[in-house]
Amino acid sequence: MSTADTLQGFKRDGRVVIVGASLAGLRAAEALRDEGFTGKLTMIGDELGEPYDRPPLSKQVLTGWVPADGTTLPRRRDIDAEWLLGVPADGLDLANNHVRLADGRTIPFDRMLISTGVRARPWPVEAEAALDGVFVVRTREDAAGLQRAVAAGPSRVLIIGAGFTGSEIASVCRERDIPVTVAELAPSPLVGGLGAMIGEIAADMQRAHGVDLRCGVKVTQLEGDAQGRVRRAHFSDGSAVDADVVVVALGGIRNTEWLRDSGLAVGVWGVACDAGCRAFDLNGLVTDDIFVAGDVARSPNPMYEYRFISLEHWANAVEQAEIAAHNMVSAQADRWPHLSIPTFWSIQFGVNIKSVGVPTYADEVVVTQGSVADHRFVAAYGYHGRVTAAVSFNNAKWLDHYRRLIETAAPFPPPCPTPDQPLDAKPVPVDFPGPTLLAQGATVVVTGHDPGERRVTAMRQHR
Repeated sequence: MSTADTLQGFKRDGRVVIVGASLAGLRAAEALRDEGFTGKLTMIGDELGEPYDRPPLSKQVLTGWVPADGTTLPRRRDIDAEWLLGVPADGLDLANNHVRLADGRTIPFDRMLISTGVRARPWPVEAEAALDGVFVVRTREDAAGLQRAVAAGPSRVLIIGAGFTGSEIASVCRERDIPVTVAELAPSPLVGGLGAMIGEIAADMQRAHGVDLRCGVKVTQLEGDAQGRVRRAHFSDGSAVDADVVVVALGGIRNTEWLRDSGLAVGVWGVACDAGCRAFDLNGLVTDDIFVAGDVARSPNPMYEYRFISLEHWANAVEQAEIAAHNMVSAQADRWPHLSIPTFWSIQFGVNIKSVGVPTYADEVVVTQGSVADHRFVAAYGYHGRVTAAVSFNNAKWLDHYRRLIETAAPFPPPCPTPDQPLDAKPVPVDFPGPTLLAQGATVVVTGHDPGERRVTAMRQHR
């Protein structure tokens, strides 16, 4: 049978399993049907509800504009799938092409998509995390609980972590005139994603809106009362603050534990895959039947020197899902690479922050147009003399211009496209915090001598 006949047979009668009933999972399922796949499609998800949109959870849901159960993702088409919800996957058998579920069932497949995303990083002390009034925000249930707590008018909200989610929640609380303390170990908010210059602007913005912002400190203890409610937090500098709502916004953990013994290249940064979303095995060889998309995917981007990049962005999840679905049902010569430029947005303290490109892939940044004082500007990022990213504050209409600069490897610093170039516009070092997780992931041991015998074995460090 020819390759074309085999492919047509798969599109007609094949079995596709999507593990992760997420934004990426749903969009991939829709794309598969659009591509003419008529075989069996199975959707596996650890939550009971159908896929829903997560960005509104820290924005519209928290403000009460949208109920938590009103975030279900719209269907672009019927996907005619078998839904296995409320039971997570806990193993993958590559030799026999089976997904193992936590309840013991095994689900066979011909091709599979991994779109398990990330979960919220919990407060590390279990007893303190269990205190009434301590929240994370990742699921609809998380957002609904926090919305009720904020609507009740707490005396003070403590937010641990000043990334995008923490900053957005702080913004909502200040809109309601609720006292807010934000604790951030880094020198400023948003510094991990956008660098020191933008971080200082974000810090000034928070303080101008009445946030008690404490940077360079760590929360060492959450203290509860006799009824098991959180009442106080202690900091590494010896200070303390009373708070009856605490939001832990310490980023996410990629959901890869169920793949640890699968033979795939997995780690704290996600599942490694090629630009066509095909997963790598432990030896770095590309697989033919396993694909990855969304927050859990880690893929090389040719525009960034083929460095492996993981992105927790809404648009990236959609675009990667469509690429993965197309490549699942296409011959090698017809497969697409994932080459889109990442985009991201956040709304906080009355400012619409949007970015294009990868700001963390930069060594310099410069405000190219607008006014920092008015919080209406664009900053361009550069690496080794070329434009790699741009961030706008209330000035997003120019991001398509910077997207073209990134795609054409335009020289950095770029000329200002408008008459409002700041007079003192000079590039400064980006200055991101140093990496703290590089030594904490899985390492490997290489065995064998002859090329046909050389193999990799995962070695996990015990902490």
